[in-house]
Amino acid sequence: MTKVKDTPFKRPARRHAFLAAALAALSATLVAPAAPARAEGLTKISISYQPSLYWALPFYIAAEKGWWKEVGLDATFVTFPAGAPQVAAAQAGSWDVGGTGSVPAVLGAARFGLVTVGITNDESKTNALMTRADKVAALQKDPSALKGQKLLLTTNSTADYAARNCLAKWGLKSSDMQFVNLGQGQIISAAMANNSDVVGVWAPYTYTLEEKAGAKVLCSGADAGAIVPGALVVRPAFAKEHPDLVAKVAAVYLRAWGWAKAHPKEAHAMTKAFYAVGGVEASDSAIDQEFALRPTFALTEQLRLMDRAKGPSALDGWLGRIGAFMAEVGTIPAAPEAKSYVDDSFMRMVAADPKLKAFATEFDTTN
Repeated sequence: MTKVKDTPFKRPARRHAFLAAALAALSATLVAPAAPARAEGLTKISISYQPSLYWALPFYIAAEKGWWKEVGLDATFVTFPAGAPQVAAAQAGSWDVGGTGSVPAVLGAARFGLVTVGITNDESKTNALMTRADKVAALQKDPSALKGQKLLLTTNSTADYAARNCLAKWGLKSSDMQFVNLGQGQIISAAMANNSDVVGVWAPYTYTLEEKAGAKVLCSGADAGAIVPGALVVRPAFAKEHPDLVAKVAAVYLRAWGWAKAHPKEAHAMTKAFYAVGGVEASDSAIDQEFALRPTFALTEQLRLMDRAKGPSALDGWLGRIGAFMAEVGTIPAAPEAKSYVDDSFMRMVAADPKLKAFATEFDTTN
């Protein structure tokens, strides 16, 4: 296992939903865009993520490798237990750039204009409904048996989106089950104590339930035809005032994924170490599944998936369907148009700058 160095990831600053909401309420009108402070010739930037999640791995790799400093950034990190409190804290100016799930990305866009600047990964196969192994076959044969049962999941999350699509695939309504909103850790505890039959979770918690509770995937987002991308996001004010810094973060992020693909053995070890920092002890098998089930995208792929030359982009379509789902269930009053918050200009800035592009794609053989 890679030794965890004394990096910003050793003691991640955590935020909880009630604190984020309070910050948003108290500070939203007080925070004005300002030039980031500089320390030792570096520009300070605050990056948010959720701990022990695959798409956040590039932030850790970059810190371990010293790549933030190479582009002139002094990166600090703040973590959140889920996407909803994360985007609430962004409204209060508590962070600048970050990664999050597609559902909270759309929620943030609808509520205060959070900007999506890239795709962190495709996690369609790793957001899923799970149940005990001995019940999977019977429920897949007759999903109507789910009616009236409790479904433990984190609402306004990618697992929520995948779960509702799975129910729709089976001809069931969301109202056919009793949705219980819990954090992922609470869900894992309940499932392991055999206090729930059906749960909605995302990786790496899916692997934890497989290995420690004998659970199996009943239906994933991919099984239901629901593409679930992760989003690289930025506060709207920060995007407007500091587009060059956003482009640098995107370049660092892409570089880390390129490096991980080029150095799989070391990347797997670093993933294990990163998850351990967040309190998740992942097995070698779980780490292997993370890399196998969650496609990531290089610079050329990012640009292709956000290209609107022939109409709405692929990412517009994915997020548009997620927005429609959120409006349907009442999370937001109406789905925002994807073109109003998906902005490929930062990825294009990386591609247009020879030095930054070379940095971002050094380990990527597709560019």
